[in-house]
Order: sequence, then structure tokens, then C-alpha cells
Amino acid sequence: MTARTRTRTRRAPRTGTAVVALLLTVGTTGTVVGSAAAAPAPASAPAAGAFSPRVAALLAEMTLDEKISMVHGGATDPEAVGAAGYLPGVPRLGIPELRLADGPAGVRVAESATALPAPAALASSFDDTLARRFGEVIGRDGRALGVDVLLSPMTNNIRVPVAGRNFETFGEDPLLASRTVGAEVAGIQSQGLIATIKHYAANNQEENRFDVDVQVDEQTLREIELPAFRAAVEAGAGSVMCSYNKVGGTHACENEELLTTILREQWGFEGWVMSDWGATQSTQAITAGLDMEMPRGTYFGEPLKEAILAGEIPEAALDTSVGRILTQVERVGLLDAEPAPRPERDPAGAARVAQEVAEAGAVLLKNDRGALPLAPGTGIAVIGPTAKTPVVTGGGSSRVLPESAAAPVDAIAARAGGNAQVGWSVGEDLEGVLVPAEALGAEPLARVGEDAVPAGEALDRSLTLTAPETGTYTLSLQTTGAGARVSLDGQEVLSTRSQFGAAGGSLIATADGWTNDTHYLELEAGSTHQLTVTGDAGAQDLQARLHWVTPSARERTVQEAAEAARSAGTAVVFAYDEGTEGVDRSSLSLPGTQDELIAAVAAANPNTVVVLNTGAAVTMPWLSSVRAVLETWYPGQEGAEATARLLFGDVSPSGKLSQTFPVSEDVTPVAGDPLRYPGVDGRQEYSEGIHVGYRWYDATGAEPLFPFGHGLSYTDFSYGDLRVKDRDGRVEVAFTVTNTGEHAGAEVPQVYVGPSRRLTQEQAVKSLVGYEKVFLAPGQSRRLSISVDDRWLSSWSADDDTWELGTGRRDVWVGTSSADLALHGTVRVRR
Repeated sequence: MTARTRTRTRRAPRTGTAVVALLLTVGTTGTVVGSAAAAPAPASAPAAGAFSPRVAALLAEMTLDEKISMVHGGATDPEAVGAAGYLPGVPRLGIPELRLADGPAGVRVAESATALPAPAALASSFDDTLARRFGEVIGRDGRALGVDVLLSPMTNNIRVPVAGRNFETFGEDPLLASRTVGAEVAGIQSQGLIATIKHYAANNQEENRFDVDVQVDEQTLREIELPAFRAAVEAGAGSVMCSYNKVGGTHACENEELLTTILREQWGFEGWVMSDWGATQSTQAITAGLDMEMPRGTYFGEPLKEAILAGEIPEAALDTSVGRILTQVERVGLLDAEPAPRPERDPAGAARVAQEVAEAGAVLLKNDRGALPLAPGTGIAVIGPTAKTPVVTGGGSSRVLPESAAAPVDAIAARAGGNAQVGWSVGEDLEGVLVPAEALGAEPLARVGEDAVPAGEALDRSLTLTAPETGTYTLSLQTTGAGARVSLDGQEVLSTRSQFGAAGGSLIATADGWTNDTHYLELEAGSTHQLTVTGDAGAQDLQARLHWVTPSARERTVQEAAEAARSAGTAVVFAYDEGTEGVDRSSLSLPGTQDELIAAVAAANPNTVVVLNTGAAVTMPWLSSVRAVLETWYPGQEGAEATARLLFGDVSPSGKLSQTFPVSEDVTPVAGDPLRYPGVDGRQEYSEGIHVGYRWYDATGAEPLFPFGHGLSYTDFSYGDLRVKDRDGRVEVAFTVTNTGEHAGAEVPQVYVGPSRRLTQEQAVKSLVGYEKVFLAPGQSRRLSISVDDRWLSSWSADDDTWELGTGRRDVWVGTSSADLALHGTVRVRR
């Protein structure tokens, strides 16, 4: 397979990573036909007539100011739908206003929308059809809620296990991510909503995301980082969002190799590139391939106009950018004389899809002695705060406001039936009680009801906290309104202020619906600490209260949960983490004292089941003590019903891990080398190369906690009769799958291929090259044939700037995960 155009790259001397210095586009005759030198010409400017007659006519009629208004945000949305960005359009020419909203797991606007499961759950379904329906729900919701451009999907791969936004991604494997994002983009845009793939490129952590300079070799960039972006482009995505970070010393939003050479010249992208919010670095970025600055016109507003009038930037560059934007607006029908009316929302239909994704993406990690499914009439002790106040979505700009979300304990009780005893214990108290006067030496902080901070006024209070006992405390700030902040000994530790245009604080609200944020701290008896609580009430009253959980109170809560578990047939513990934009997780451990809680419950009742509401991998020091573990991710608004159906066997789990679960932070592809993560002095090296995720575990022999692709079922499957052929220019892998168990269920056979000895490039021990989800009744067999695209049998040659097919003898494996491969064969690839 070769790229659409070929590029010849001059490089600085190699020092472990390839640094691109200059790109020359080479025509079919081998002569130089273009240069990436900094001549002030529009990057990849379309030839005359490249735009449609309608778009070309509009460009001819638009004034310079009108064109400038199309390439940056900043105007006020008159309808105030709560979108992340707004462009007013050009009404006199029939160019519509555009509203841009976040949407990885549902459309984030001021109104309620369908809160779908986290994209990590969607990827774990390994189901392209479901991914398209997921996209259709978001597309329809977005159009119905007044949105025109969706800032989603996020297609960055999971490189750093603790990265804060891993829940928004489609996992660690480029094939899985490519198929999932391609199907979702097709679904989104089928509804007339423009999809924006983000964050392009190598934006794989929140730590220092604004400034980190990623040094990544060309092969890793092409094989690991970029395939999902390319798949989204091929699926028709109308927009691409460039990221904050640098790649090879140049900011992504003015990186000509990324924005022009790869994206447009090689992949044929015809849409527009917008910056992440505040990621634009200069006015000259428009000549490198950036078309739109968001959210304001710091560089693409008046400075761009002045540069054009001074002859520093040709107006043709602006015309190119505006033409790209208008082309996509025309494509979805928004330039029509009578655009299609916005649809009505379909809450019931969307809820069905949300539940189906939650069920199909849930992964049964462990199930000893048939602990699951639960038997009817079983006495159940349900434990954990998120069993009562559910985790629905992740934090940051992907946080969606659902219309409703039931409590899992209520769904479990309803499914268990009237004869079953189902009780709930909090296990870990995240709310606590007011920090008393004797610990503060002053009145407790409780600005509630009539004592709330009035609109327009500020809260500013300094307190001295004295610890009554030694141990772990939970400090909790709870607010309504604009939110507040708490500093401890000069360092901010709590905040319920809005972040990224979404609610701040914890993902878990208080029982009475207040925004809550918690902080764990170790204190010695008698020690004193300075607390400062500040906040501005804004347009409405601010209520605020400061709570805590003392070590002795925590111990009592755990003991109560253990006692409830001891008297029940089965204990079901709900555990959680809180992935969010803006910050990476501090570790792979469950937050707070959840590990201790699970260990105590399992000691009291060996028939303990753990339900994980996590956005990504977590460690499990208690794993050997529990009978079953069900990963349900952030399951969306229908998570409670989906979880109950999974626990009771109304549906058999069929999800597979889209990411490897490490044993510990010390055994991951980025562990032990700060240059890999989080970076040193602003520089980061992807020195693991192509060995990301399961590829690294294969290459090093390290054992994961759970491997990529792993997922159990309530039934059993067998594999047999493998036949592999290279026929008609494609590798065909055929085999038979049989349901040998007693329950109906779905399986995901996965096909992996080993390296080619004819290639000199670094290659993985094995790579996923195909999969298919198949539903089988008990005793049913099905013959599957999976066709492997040459793209996944190829490696990128940095020397020749092209893909090279790995010919010759290749090993082929088929099985249930990257570490459980029942079938093995070989194929000789000939071309």
C-alpha cells in the first residue's frame, strides 16, 4: 500500500527520534513541485474551481471582514444554547450561524441530552454497527439541540495508563480505534451534524498538555498515533481539531507536516482544521494549514486582517480556509435555500441505544465458581456510594447533563424481586458531616438557606483546622451556584467551580444534589492547618458547606458495610474512579480508601462481586479475594438498568478490554522513564516506539493484570478448523466458533498477525488485524471468514516515506484476547 502522494523528508542527524526539518512534495516524475518553506502562500491551496459553484460565488461576494469572521470564534450566541463556540455567519449572503458543542459521550449544552456510555465502553463492545448507532444518537441530539458542529470524537490512543481522558478514547489499538471512530463519524454526519476529530496529534496526556514537546519517530506516528485520524477522515469527518502540544518542536496547530502534508496531501482531507481552545500560536499558522482559531480571534481576528492588508499573508490563504469551512457547511445542507428543519429529539430511542452500548461494552473480568449471574431470590448487600448516586459520565468538557439516571441499587432491587433482601451500605462516605466548631475554633462553615452568600457578593473565610485524631480524613466542599475553592496551608485542594464550561467538583453529587468535591489527607492528632474558603456568588446565591469524615467515622462505615456483607448471600461492591479533562490520575489505584473497603467486605463475605465504574484501567490488590469483577466503565444514563441486567444474566457480558490493565504503575510502557511520561523540562520522548499497550507486554514479557481483548461470558466458546490463505490480493482467515455452553451469548474472535522477516522496520510480536462480533445460541456453530486489509500488514518506512507490505511467511493467531489465542497458523503473503 502506498500513500496518495509521496513525500521526501530531509532530517537533522538522528538522535534517537526523527526530527522533520523540511518537506518536499514530489510528483510522479520525481521533480520537486512544491515546498514547505515559509513562503507566504496558502498551504495546500485548492486549484481554481476546486470549490463548488455555490461556495466559489460566496467567496467572491464576501468582504474581507466577513471572511475574517468565519475563521475565528468570539461572537455571543443569541440563543445561548450553552455551546462551546459560536460563529455568527453572514446573514446577508445566507451563510448560517454555527454553534459548536462538545460531545464524546453525548451533546454537552445547557439543556439535558442523552448521556451515552463513555467511548471506552463503546470501543469495548467491538461492534461497528453499534458504533454507528451511537453516532446517530449524538447526531440527532445535536441537531435537535441547536448544534451544528460536534467537537468529537476524540481519537487519541491510550499510551499513558493514568491519562485523565482515557475514558474518552477508543483504546490502545489502532485497528480497533479506526473501525470504531469510522463508524461513529458516519453515524454523526448521517444526521447532518459536522463531526470534529480531535486532538491531532500525539495528545495522549493531560499533564503539561499545553506545552509538552512530543518527540515521536515517524513509524510510531504513522502506525500508532495517526491511523484512527485517517479512518475518521476516510469516513467523511468535516473538521479536525489540532492539539495544544508540540510535535517534533512545532506546535500541532501550526505544524505543516501534520496539517498539510499528511492530512490534506496524503489523506485527501477536504474539511477544515480548527484549533483547540487557545491552542493557536500565531497569525502565520493559517499558511501552515490551520483554518479556524477558537474560541476567539486573538490571532485570526484583527491581526490577520492587518497582515493581509500589509501583504504579509495573501488573501488567497484566507479564501482557502473560508472555502473549506463553507464546503462542509454546504455538504450537510446548511447552505440550502431552505435547510432541512431540525429534528425532534428521540429520548426513548436514544435511551435504548445507551442501554445497549452499556450492556455490550461491559467487560466481565473475573467470574469464579459461577458467582455471576446472580440467582433469583439471593440476599444482596449492595455497597458503595456510586450504587446510590451513580457515576454517569466522565469529567471536563465531555460531561453531559442527563435527563435522569437511576440508582443501581434501585435497579438491582427491582430486578431481584420482592422476596429478595436487598440492602445498601455507603461503605465509603463522601459527604460526611459539618466540620464542628471545636475543630475550627470558630463557627462551622454552613452558608445555606437564608445564610447563603447573596448574588454578586463574595465568600472569603479563613479558618484554623485542628485534627482531633491521627489518620486519614476526607475533607469535602459542597456548594450550589457558582461554586467555591478551599486551600489547605496555601495549596488549593478543593474546587467546585466550573471547569471547561462544565460542572466542577466530583462526578458524584451529594444526596441532596449539591456539587461535591473531596480531598483525602493524613493528619496527626493536635496538628493545626490553615484553611481558606473563597468564592464569588455570581448571578445567583451561593450556598457552601465544609464537611469531613474523620478516621474513626470512616472505620465505623467500613465495619457497617462488612457486617451487611456478612449477613447477605452475595455482596456487590460498586467502586469508581474520576477521569477528567485537565488532570491525569495520581495513580492507577481506586481513589480514597476503596481498596481497603473491598478487602474488608471480601473478608466478611467471600462471595463478593465488584462492579467497576471506572473510565480506564485500575489496579486490584483485592482481586484474589473476590469472586467476580464486572467493568461497566462510565455507563451513561441507562447504566443502572444495564448493570442489573448483566448481574442477573438477562444479557450475557460480551465486552472485551480495549486497553490493557496493568498489575501496577511500575509495569507499564511508560513506567520508570520520566522522559516517556510526564516529560522532562517540557520534552517528551515516545522511546517505546510502536510498542504501545499489549505490544509492549508482548515485547518485554511483562504480565498484565488483564490483557487487551480479554472479556468473559456466561457461556463458553470453542474455536477450530483454522484456514488461512492469501487469495486475490488479500489475506483471508477462516475458522469455526461454537457456543459450547448453556447460555446464548456473543463472542469477539480476534485475529493477530506476527512480523514479516522481509521488513527491516521495528515490528510488534503480534498485532490485531481483524475481529468480528458473533452471537450464538447454545450449541450453535458459525464459520467466520475475516479479510485482512493490507494496511494492517504493512509498516511505515521512514527512509522511503511510504508503507511497505510485510510479505513472506507470517504467523496468524485467532482467539479471545491478545494473550489467549487458541488457533495458530501461517500464511505466505505474496504481492
